[in-house]
Amino acid sequence: MEIRQLRTFQAVAQMLSFNRAADRLHYAQSSISAQIKALEEELDVKLFDRLGKRILLTEAGERLLQYAEKILDLADETKAEIVRSKEPEGALTIRVPESFCVYRLPPVVKQFRSRFPKVSLSFITCAVENLQKDLRKGITDLAFLLTESIQAADLEAEALGFEHIVLVANPGHPLAAKPKIKTRDLEGETILLSKVDCSYRRLFQQILDQEKVLPGTTLEFNSVAAIKQCVMEGVGITILPEIAVALEIAQGKLAALAWEEGKLDVATLMIWYKDRWLSPTLSAFMDMTREVLSR
Repeated sequence: MEIRQLRTFQAVAQMLSFNRAADRLHYAQSSISAQIKALEEELDVKLFDRLGKRILLTEAGERLLQYAEKILDLADETKAEIVRSKEPEGALTIRVPESFCVYRLPPVVKQFRSRFPKVSLSFITCAVENLQKDLRKGITDLAFLLTESIQAADLEAEALGFEHIVLVANPGHPLAAKPKIKTRDLEGETILLSKVDCSYRRLFQQILDQEKVLPGTTLEFNSVAAIKQCVMEGVGITILPEIAVALEIAQGKLAALAWEEGKLDVATLMIWYKDRWLSPTLSAFMDMTREVLSR
C-alpha cells in the first residue's frame, strides 16, 4: 500500500468520480483506475460500487477512507517537519460567505499572497449545506460563516468578530418612511434572500416564525450584488451585512429600515475539522486572518 495510492483513493472517495480525481491529481484516468484496482487486490476488498456512471464507497471503502486520511495527514506532517525551512506551497480550498469574501477577506489574501506566492487559493461561495461533511472529508480545508454558533462536536469554531445585519429597501419603499417598523409590518412583503450568505438568514426566518409573519413572496439569489441591484430597483426588501450595503446607504440608493429588532449581530466564525492536522500553509492562512481582522 503506497502513499500515492492512498492519495488517489482519497481523491476518488471525496469526489466520487474517477474523471474529476484524475483532473485534480493530473493523472490519466487509466492510472487512477489502475491504482484503485491495485488497492482492492492488495486488500482483497471492493472499495467502490459502480452504478452505471456513478460510484459509491462500499463499507470497506468508508473504513479505509478514515485510515487513509490519518495516514496522509501524518505523511504531510512528517514532510512539513523535515522541510519546514522551505517556503510553504500547495493549495487551500476555503468556503466563505460572499459578503465576507468581498468586504473582509481581500486584505488577508493580499498579505498572504505577498508572503506565500507559491500557495494556490480556491475560494468557494459558502452554503451551510454539506459544509460539515466537506470539512470532515478534507474537501474543504477551512470555512467561514456569519452565524450565532455551529453545533458539531468534531468541528472547531473561533469567533473573529461580529457583523451587523440590517434590513434595507429602496428609499421610496413605503416602509422606508416609517419611523419604526414592527416585524408584523413585513407581512406580505417581497423578501429577497441570499443562498450564498445563508447562515444569518436562518436567524431572520426564526424571528418571522416567532411573530407568525408570512412574506408575500420570497426570491432567492446566488449573488449579493444581484440582490442589492434588485432592491435598489424597488423589487422588495432584504437583510444583509451592514458592510455590504454601507456605500449604497451613504449614497442614498438604499435605506436602512428602522426595524424594532435593531441591527442583528452575528459572529464571524472561522471553522475547521479539529481532528485534522493543520498544515503550515493552513496555519499560516489562519494566523494571517486573525492578524488582519483584528486591526
